[in-house]
Amino acid sequence: MRAQHVTGQHTATQPTASDAPGPDPCLPRHGCAQAATDPTGTAAAYICDRGGVPQLWTGPLSGAGGPRLLDPAPDPVTAVSWSPDGRWIAYTSAPDGAEHGRVLCIRPDGTGRRLLAGANPRAAAYLGCWSRDGSALAVTEVVPVGDGSGHSHGLLAASLVDPEGVRPPRRLATESGAATLRVCDLTPDGRLALLRRGPRGHREAVLLRLADLVEAGTFPVADGDPWIGRFAPDGRTVWLRSDAEREFAALLAVALNPDGSPGPAGARTVRVAAQRSGADLELLTVAPDGGTALLGWNQQGRSSAELVRLGPEPGAATTMRQIPLPHEVLTRVDADGTGGLLLSLSGSRSRPGIWSLPAAPGAEPQPAPWTSEPVPGAVGPRAIGLTARDGLPLSGWYYRAPASGPDDAGPAPCVVHLHGGPESQERPVLEPLFQELLSRGFDVFAPNVRGSSGFGRSFVDADLGEGRFAAVDDVADCALHLVGLGLADPGRLAVMGRSYGGYLVLAALVRHPELFRTGVDICGISDFATFFAGTEPWIAESAAAKYGHPERDRLLLRQLSPMTGVDALRAPLLAVHGAQDSNVPIGESEQIVAAARARGVTASLLELPDEGHDFVHEQSRALVRSTVAAWLERHLE
Repeated sequence: MRAQHVTGQHTATQPTASDAPGPDPCLPRHGCAQAATDPTGTAAAYICDRGGVPQLWTGPLSGAGGPRLLDPAPDPVTAVSWSPDGRWIAYTSAPDGAEHGRVLCIRPDGTGRRLLAGANPRAAAYLGCWSRDGSALAVTEVVPVGDGSGHSHGLLAASLVDPEGVRPPRRLATESGAATLRVCDLTPDGRLALLRRGPRGHREAVLLRLADLVEAGTFPVADGDPWIGRFAPDGRTVWLRSDAEREFAALLAVALNPDGSPGPAGARTVRVAAQRSGADLELLTVAPDGGTALLGWNQQGRSSAELVRLGPEPGAATTMRQIPLPHEVLTRVDADGTGGLLLSLSGSRSRPGIWSLPAAPGAEPQPAPWTSEPVPGAVGPRAIGLTARDGLPLSGWYYRAPASGPDDAGPAPCVVHLHGGPESQERPVLEPLFQELLSRGFDVFAPNVRGSSGFGRSFVDADLGEGRFAAVDDVADCALHLVGLGLADPGRLAVMGRSYGGYLVLAALVRHPELFRTGVDICGISDFATFFAGTEPWIAESAAAKYGHPERDRLLLRQLSPMTGVDALRAPLLAVHGAQDSNVPIGESEQIVAAARARGVTASLLELPDEGHDFVHEQSRALVRSTVAAWLERHLE
C-alpha cells in the first residue's frame, strides 16, 4: 500500500505503512468487539483486529480452547449475529471499508460460507434480526436508483432470507428515498415485525403485519443503537427505547391489539417502564424468554447497567440488580438461551473487550479468556465542564500528557479533538491516536459540542439550521477555556477531528483563523454542495435532516461550508482521507487542500488508497498516527 502526501505544488511519496513507526509498545495489538453469544452461552463470535484488520473470530467463554479465525477473508467485518438455533453465524463485511457492505453467513465450524445480500457492487446491505427459531434472517439492501433526471436516491428493501438457501427471499418492506430501514424483531408466531425507519432525529418504530404487509402502527423512537426494541413472547406488548416527548430515552411498553395496532382502545396504551434522570437508555437487550432485560444507561458519557424483570403486569419493569461494569463504556449486550449475558466493553485504559455474565444470582462479569487486557501506561482523562458564549453548558474529556506534569505545572501544547456524527459522543475510551499524541508531549481535549448525543434531545438539536454556526463557535470556546484554566498554551493550540469533526476543524479554521496554529482534518466535509452531490444517496437522505436540504437550504449550506470562507484560512492544514470513502468522498479533502495551496497556505493530503470512511487496517492507522504526530511536532514547536 502506498500513500500520497500532497504538499506545496508537487506530490511526494509518503513512506508506506510498513516503513512508518509502529504503535507505542504499551498499546495492545488487538481489541475484541461486537460479540454475539451462541444459544448455550459457551462460545462467542466476535470481531477482532489481531490480524491487522477486523475479522470474524470465535472463542470459548470458559474452559479449554483458544480463539479461532472463522473467516480469513481480508474484507473488514462490521457486525455479527449468532442464530437462535446455533446453526449459523451471520455477519456483514465491507470491502475496502466503504459503505457497500455485504451480509454473509457461515457455520460455527467455519464451513458453508454463503453470501446472502449485497452481491451488487453498487448496493449496500446490512443485518436485521433472526426469526425466533433461527430459520430466517432479516436483511436490508440499499440500492441506488435513478429518477430520470440524472440524480439518484436510495431504495431500501427489507427481506427475510433462508440461510440454507432453500426458500426464496420474502420481501417485507421497501422505502424509496429513505435514510434507514431495519427489521429489529419478529414475534415468535411470525405474525408481526418491528421495523426501524426514518432519518436521524426522526426515527420511528413500525409495527408491520406479516400476513398482509400492512402497517399496524408507528411510534417515535430514539437515535443511537439500531436495535430499538423487542416484542414480548405473546406479541401483546412491544418494549421500545424511545425519547418520544422526552429529553432522554427511556424504556417504554406499548400495549398491542391482536392485529398489532397500539391499544386496546380506551386503555393506557403507552407506559414508562424504566427511566433515569439525566440519562439516556442506550442499550436494550431482552432475554430470549422475554422475562428479563438488561438496560444500559449513558450518563454524561459513562455507562451503567441494570438487570430488570419484565411484567407480568403490562408495562412493568422491576429492577433486580445493578451490574458492575469493569470498564467505562458498554457498547453491546447479547443474551443466550440460559439467562447469561455477553457484554462488549470499552475503557479509557483498555482496548475493547468481551466479558460474560453468568445467569447465577449475584454473578459478576468475567473476562473471556481471549479478550484484550488493560494497557499499562495508558493515560486516562478527567471531565471538564465549561460554558459556551451563549450560555449553553458544554463538557469534554481532558488528557494530560505525562511530560506536561500536573495541571498546575503550566500551559502545554494542546490538541482539541472533535468527534464525528454530529450525534455521536466523545466518551472515556482508549483512543490509540490520543495515546500517540500524549507520548509526544501533547495534551488532548475531546469535547462534546452542541449536537452531540448523551445530553438530551435539546442539546442534540441545538446545532440545527443556523445553530451550526454556534457549534463552530463552541470549538473556539473550548480552546479559550483551556487557555483560561492555564492548561493550554495559547500559542500552541491545534484542532483535529474526523468526519463531522473534520468539518468542524475546517469551519473553525476559517471562522476563527487566528486561534489555532494548525489543523488536522480527517475525512471532513469542506463544501456541502459537493458533499451532497457525491455521497451515497441514502446517506444524503439522512444528512439532509441534520445539516439542511441541498435545495431548500442552499444558501445556508453555502454559508456554513468552509470552502466559502477559505480566503480566511491561515493555519497549516493536514488532510487525511480514504480513497474508497463513499460517505464523504475524498474530493472534499482534495478541494480544500488545493484551495489552501492556491492561497499560499501550507497544506498536505495523506491519501489512504485501501481505506474507506473508517480506517480499518492497522497499517493505515499506524501511518495516520505517525503522520499526524509528526505534523503537530512540526507546527506546534
